[in-house]
Amino acid sequence: MKRKLVLQNGMEFVGHGFGSTKEVIAELVFNTSVVGYQEILSDPAYYDQMLCMTYPLIGNYGIIDEDYESKIFGPKALVVREYNDKPSNFRYTKTLNELLEENDVAGITHVDTRMITRVLRDEGSQLAMICDLELPLEEALAKMSAYQPVNQPVSMVSCKKVWYSRCPNPKFNVVIIDCGITYNIIRKLNQYGCNVTIVPYQTSKEKIMAMNPNGIVVSNGPGDPKENTEVIALIQQLQGECPMLGIGLGHQLIALANGLHTEKMKFGHHGGNHPVKNLINGKVETATQNHDYVVVEDEKMPQGMEITHRNLLDQSVEGFRIEKDLCYSIQYQPECIPGSTENFVYDQFVMDMQKGGDC
Repeated sequence: MKRKLVLQNGMEFVGHGFGSTKEVIAELVFNTSVVGYQEILSDPAYYDQMLCMTYPLIGNYGIIDEDYESKIFGPKALVVREYNDKPSNFRYTKTLNELLEENDVAGITHVDTRMITRVLRDEGSQLAMICDLELPLEEALAKMSAYQPVNQPVSMVSCKKVWYSRCPNPKFNVVIIDCGITYNIIRKLNQYGCNVTIVPYQTSKEKIMAMNPNGIVVSNGPGDPKENTEVIALIQQLQGECPMLGIGLGHQLIALANGLHTEKMKFGHHGGNHPVKNLINGKVETATQNHDYVVVEDEKMPQGMEITHRNLLDQSVEGFRIEKDLCYSIQYQPECIPGSTENFVYDQFVMDMQKGGDC
């Protein structure tokens, strides 16, 4: 079935629909990863967005039950150059089309994703619409003009009750404030001997401290960090009580809690090939990223705050540390770093918990 993708700037791309046949409006962003579309699609940080994959062939290894990063389907729609509906993979249990249909997510294929990506790169992320071919351009643009995005998407993706992920012979108890957690973070902490308790984003300081954590993690997640005033206030109450690690959105929330500012990027960082320099050991890491907002580097950084990581593409702040509070924050996904540097962030967090003792 022929459908079209309409950008907010008036450009139209005709293609073939797959997945859900519903009409969709969302902010369109692009991801440069070559593999991992299932993990990307199950990342809550994409909640309420439309995703364009720059790698041309998507769907060729299907969907594998063990490879989800959450129970949430992140984006509202998927844009690809060529969708493959006949996977070649002995592990696959369903096709990508079946997954999209189950989650009522629209997809469009056989559109020029290179051109779309260049438009987003040059003009910035913008609203887009997947609709029937017959819908007039003027009507599509009018619908986009009236569109209102979801407010505080963290409230939509955070868990509704406390849940646990335990490991054999635990050494530490870690509480994760769930702003849109991905399973890989939990798995990595389990590998380090941490029993993990995941709590909703609006959990009080008293309830968290009653769990006797050795460390606290503020997780990744979607949306504008400034909307999450409850989490920012919670971080201000907890910081200094326990070693703290912020990841992704959590990095931005810790920055806001310490008086820094955030701003929206032109087209964000989405993909698995971003060079990030670790200023502590001088190494360059190839990082996986998914964020549309960035911490603004202030000339007067808060006392005791040290920048630890920097993106080499645009020099943006990718990490900082507040030594006196044993508080460490990172913008990228530290569990996805290949090679010998992959455990740097978690090594540091474990060392901080060893220093901090019982909270």
